[in-house]
Amino acid sequence: MSHREPFPKQLLHRIRRVENDLGRIRTVRNGPRTIDIDILLYGNFVVRTEELEIPHPRYRERRFTLAPLAELNPGLRDPVTHETVAEMLAGLKGQTIRKRE
Repeated sequence: MSHREPFPKQLLHRIRRVENDLGRIRTVRNGPRTIDIDILLYGNFVVRTEELEIPHPRYRERRFTLAPLAELNPGLRDPVTHETVAEMLAGLKGQTIRKRE
């Protein structure tokens, strides 16, 4: 891998290597999988390619992504909408999550 590749793309390749090492097999898009590691945000980067989209296109709609982000940094702003994680989380309805011990 060239050092000239953008950092988010390098991260994606490393994540895919980790997923493969953990037994992920890509057969059906959005199908069941052993592990799934997504890049939700990458600083203020906005990336739109066939291979990679940052911010993750659906993270704003999912309590299971926003709640942990809000615990870490509720004031973190989405680079596209400029809403904070806390604001996006407050706007979600009808989803529940459960913390695991």
